[in-house]
This record gives sequence, structure tokens and C-alpha cells, in this order.
Amino acid sequence: MSTLLGILAILSAAAAAGMRIALPLLIVGLIHGQLWSEVPLLWRINPRVLVAVLTSWSLFELFGSKKLLGQRVLQIVQLSFTPLVGGMMAITVAKLLTSELEMDFRFPPLWMVGAIGSLFALAIRLVAIGWFFRLRGLPFWVTVLEDLFSVGLVLFAFKAPKNGGLIAILLLWIVIRSSTAWRTWFLANHSRDQPSEPKNRQ
Repeated sequence: MSTLLGILAILSAAAAAGMRIALPLLIVGLIHGQLWSEVPLLWRINPRVLVAVLTSWSLFELFGSKKLLGQRVLQIVQLSFTPLVGGMMAITVAKLLTSELEMDFRFPPLWMVGAIGSLFALAIRLVAIGWFFRLRGLPFWVTVLEDLFSVGLVLFAFKAPKNGGLIAILLLWIVIRSSTAWRTWFLANHSRDQPSEPKNRQ
């Protein structure tokens, strides 16, 4: 049962990275006693620099995502960094749950945990980008939900991994359904734009 809870915690953290990139990392540093000492790559950077960078970008994620131009910038940046942040979040959660909380989680190797987190976060981001282009901009209420889910899923990953994991699985189901609907819409528009072949004259 503990292994299952650990997997749910990993999915919860990765799902948070699929919605925002700086905000989940900032929250991890704030709730962890030793800041980003357990976060891959970030532990090498000066904490003051990290606080400044992550806080600045988190504010842009919170406010810039409410405008169309800000959404365009965020889509590009998030597509580039979401797999990396998703893997970092998954590895961080796995390390903290096994060391500090002293839970007997039998995780696969850390590189596999990172790969799972990267793919899970990327899947969420790709579908969000698809809906962004289909709707020509995400509605205000959707961006607010992304903010709330990003914060909540990070907290759930540490405090209530079962709840966070179940929300992440629900998001995965929404991603699968959304990707199917988005693909159908794309193929329908693509076939409509294609010129019809002239009939062969007898």
C-alpha cells in the first residue's frame, strides 16, 4: 500500500509541473526545511538567486496567464521546460518521501521515476497547448484552475498523496478524452481545407 501511495504522490507532483513550471518548484522550496537541497540541478544554485528567479516567473505565470500575449509566451516556455520540471518534481518527491518521512516506498530507479514524471507532465501540457490553439486563448477561469491545481497538487503530494494522485489520474483521463476530441477537430478542419479532387471526365 505504501508503494502505491508513493506512486500517487509522484503523479500528483508531475501533474502540477504540467500546469506551471516555476510555481511548483517555489512551493517545494518554501515547504521544505532545507529549501531546494533535494531538488536535482537546483541544489547547486544559490538559494537567494533561486528565490528571486522562481518568484519572478511564478508571478508572471499567475498574472501573465490571464492575458492572450502572456499565454503565448507561457506556452512556448512551458513546452520547453515542462518535461524537465516534471522529472525534477517526481524525483524530489520520491527522495523526500523515502528519506525524511521514512516511508518504505519501493520505487523504481530514480531515472525511471524522472522519466515517468516528465512524460506525465508533458502529456498534460501538450493537450493544454492544443486547446489553447483551438480556442485561440484559454478562458480566464481555466487559467485560474491551473493555478489552483498546480499549488494544490504539490501540497497533496506531501500531505495527502492519495488525494493528489487520484486528482492526477482524473486529469490524465481528461487529457485522454481531450486529446481525442482535439485530434478529431483537427482532422475535420484539415480535411475541410483540402481541395476536392476533380472528377475524371468520361
